[in-house]
Amino acid sequence: MNRRRSAAAAITVVCALAVLASPALMNGAYAAPGPDPTPGPSASAVAPPPVELPPGAASSPAPGSATGSGKKSLEDIRKEIEALYQKAASATDAYNLAEEETKKQSSEVIELAEDIVSGQLRIDELKKRAGAAARAQYRGGGLPPEAQLVLVDDPRLFLDAVGRIQQGQKATHDLIAELSRAQEDLKTYTADASTQWQRLEAGRVKKEKAKKEITKQIAAAEKLEASLEKDERARLARLESDAARKAQTAWLGSGALKDINRSSSERGKKAIAFATEQIGKPYVWGAEGPSSYDCSGLTSQAWAAAGRPIPRTSQEQWRLLPRIDIRDMRPGDLIIYHQDASHVGMYIGDGAIVHAPRPGRNVTLAGAGSMRILGVVRPDK
Repeated sequence: MNRRRSAAAAITVVCALAVLASPALMNGAYAAPGPDPTPGPSASAVAPPPVELPPGAASSPAPGSATGSGKKSLEDIRKEIEALYQKAASATDAYNLAEEETKKQSSEVIELAEDIVSGQLRIDELKKRAGAAARAQYRGGGLPPEAQLVLVDDPRLFLDAVGRIQQGQKATHDLIAELSRAQEDLKTYTADASTQWQRLEAGRVKKEKAKKEITKQIAAAEKLEASLEKDERARLARLESDAARKAQTAWLGSGALKDINRSSSERGKKAIAFATEQIGKPYVWGAEGPSSYDCSGLTSQAWAAAGRPIPRTSQEQWRLLPRIDIRDMRPGDLIIYHQDASHVGMYIGDGAIVHAPRPGRNVTLAGAGSMRILGVVRPDK
C-alpha cells in the first residue's frame, strides 16, 4: 500500500511539475552470544582438534588460523562465524535506518504532492476571479472605473462610485498579491518535492546495498557452519555457550553491577512484559513483529507497547536516548553492544537480558555481560 501511495505521489508530483512548467530477555541466561564477545578466558582448557574444511568453506582466514594448511580449530571457526554475523548486524542496522528514512521521505513526498495540487487549484481559482473582474470592466464599456466616474453628474453617486472604486482597487491589489503568493508557494512545494524525491531514491539505493551485504555475510556464515560435521556443529554450539558463560561470569565478578535487582519503572515493566512474551520467536533481519524480530525491532516494539516510542535502530537508540552509568542500570533499560552499536538487548534484572541474537536463533534470555557492552540507555528517563 505504501508503495502504491508512493507511486501515486510520484505521478502527482510529475503532473504538478508539468502544470507548473506549462503556461497556465535465567536458565537460558547464557544462550549463544551474538558477535564480538567480551574477551575472557579461553573457551576450553584443552583446545579442540583442528577441523579439516572443504575447499572454499571460508571466505577468509580467521585470526590465529593456520593459513596455508587448510585447517582451523573450532574456536577459530566460532570467531569467524561471529565476525560474519556481526557484519550482518551492522548492515542490518544500516538497512533499518534507510528503511525508516525512506518511510519518512515517502510521507513527505505525498504531503508535498497534495500541497502542489492544492496550490494549483488555488491559482486556478484566483485566475478565474481575475478574469471575472476583467469581464465586468468590459461590460462597462471597456472604460476604466476612473474614466467612468467622470461621467457621473450626481455628487452622491459620484462619492458612492469613488468608494466602490477604492474597494475594487484594494480587492484587485489583494487578488494579485494572493495570486503571487500562491505561485511562489507552488514553486517552493515543487522544489521541496523534487529534493525529497531525490532523497527517497538515495534511501532506496542504501537499502538495496545494505540488503546485499546482509545476504552476503549471512550466506558466508551459514556456508561455514554447514561445512562442519554434525558432531562438530554440536561442539561449536557448546563453545559458543561456554564463551558466553565465562564472559558473563567475568562481568558479574568485576563488580559492574552492585544492585542487580533494582526496580523498574511502570513503563519499563510493560516493555519487559512485551519483550519476554516474544521469547521463542525467530530472529529475522529487518523484522519488527509480530511473528519475528531483529534486535532493535524487538526493543523498539517493546517500548512502543509501553507507550514510549523510541528510535528503530540500535545505533539511533544509542545516539538519541539518554545514557546512564551501567552501575545505575535498572530493568527495562537497553544495553547497547559492540563498538559500532550494532546490537541491543533489554535488561530484565538478575544480570540478564532478553534479545533477538542473530539469524538462526530465536528471541531468548542471555547474560547481560555475554557480549562486549558499549553502554546503557534509558528510554523513559
